[in-house]
Amino acid sequence: MMLKVVIADDEALIRTGLRIIVDSEPDLSVVGEAADGAEVVPVVRAQRPDVVLMDVRMPRVDGIQATRQLVALDDPPKVLVVTTFENDDYVYDALRAGASGFLLKRTKPDDLVRAVRVVAAGEALLFPAAIRALAATRSHTAQVPGIGRLTGREGDVLRLMARGLSNGEIAAELVVSQETVKTHVGNVLAKLDARDRTQAVIAAYESGFVAPG
Repeated sequence: MMLKVVIADDEALIRTGLRIIVDSEPDLSVVGEAADGAEVVPVVRAQRPDVVLMDVRMPRVDGIQATRQLVALDDPPKVLVVTTFENDDYVYDALRAGASGFLLKRTKPDDLVRAVRVVAAGEALLFPAAIRALAATRSHTAQVPGIGRLTGREGDVLRLMARGLSNGEIAAELVVSQETVKTHVGNVLAKLDARDRTQAVIAAYESGFVAPG
């Protein structure tokens, strides 16, 4: 299946570089570009991509605001933040706004295309150690009502999700079928009102249910 990608970055050189990397893959195709957050929403509405590569620091509308607008669409794409700084408040805010992961602009091309595929598939957490490091600097006392509604097994699944395990790896760890894991993951997302694994794991860290240290 061909994955459609939109690139949003205010630097033309960065957009060109990302386009070359993405379009070099037989299963990936860049279907649109935007020079800032204000432009990306209409491009996404027109092209309906699977993944948006989103810079966070852009003029007019930044990547955080643009991410909020994109995830509110009826059929939202996955948002993958592309940033210069790893320990950036903008990055964490973008993840909380609904981005499914982030990577650095100095990332190797092979890692970038793998990240696009991982985020599009949605069955594993992208760079879990990096997300854990970001979460470690935040408060862990947020009220997440859905946490208390998780069953024991759903809590186990959430902890393994936070470690970055895929559905298949979680199934092997818990000695259950992948279909059972998918059901548990779906229940976790529903109870936490999370659009994907990243949002669920951030809720787990912020509530203190999973320790980021």
